[in-house]
Amino acid sequence: MTSDRSPGYGAVIFDVDGVLVASPHEQAWRESLCELMTGEWSAVRDRTTWSEDAFSSQVYRQVMSGKPRMSGALAGLQYFGVPDATERAPVYADLKQRVLLRLIDERRFHAYPDALRFVLAVRGAGMAIAAASSSKNAHRFLRAIRLDLFARESSAGRERLPEGMTLLDAFDADLSGRDFAQGKPNPEIFLAAAAELDVAPSACVVVEDAVSGIQAAKAGTMVALGTARAGDETDLERAGADLVVSTLDDVDVEAFVTGRLIRRSG
Repeated sequence: MTSDRSPGYGAVIFDVDGVLVASPHEQAWRESLCELMTGEWSAVRDRTTWSEDAFSSQVYRQVMSGKPRMSGALAGLQYFGVPDATERAPVYADLKQRVLLRLIDERRFHAYPDALRFVLAVRGAGMAIAAASSSKNAHRFLRAIRLDLFARESSAGRERLPEGMTLLDAFDADLSGRDFAQGKPNPEIFLAAAAELDVAPSACVVVEDAVSGIQAAKAGTMVALGTARAGDETDLERAGADLVVSTLDDVDVEAFVTGRLIRRSG
């Protein structure tokens, strides 16, 4: 850190997929279930509500997004009424992981520029920052994103970053992919992040794009900032978000660093 700590919020805790990175998680879940339902599990397909069209982005966000891999697999199978969902979930989860790794190798992801600007702004203001994703693959995305190049090319941030600095390097703590007893909407991962940063939960702001993540933040007595990149503002507001924006550029950063979460005027 190169500046004094902000007198307002003490820390910002970021989810990764959908907040910092447009990752291929949704695509991997969709492709792997399609492969199973048209292949190995085709005998039970007619007993389910699954179809390629039925697995929409809305289903992914509301049912699976933000959950640990096994929980997400089970939730998806139960949503579509797949028989013996508990027994089938490990097969679905394992195939999804293989598909995801292939998509990562193909570089089928990118960082959100507004999120990188926000990270640089709050980091430059002296706030502690942490990544807290349920995904065990989050560090792969964070490590692949060159924050120094982005800052230099976009003139974002107030500090000169070391050559080769990645987005992963920017965080004071990375709890992504750790094994917790309970996943979101339980607040365990966010409370662990607050403890690791040595900041009281009530002084932490969680940036999330998933309903389960917003619920986890509020259950942990934290401030919840929702990023509605898919037009799901209402869902995030109903989950309890203190502010919902479609881009983090809409957050008034000057107010934020003094402890006020408001939308930028104009």
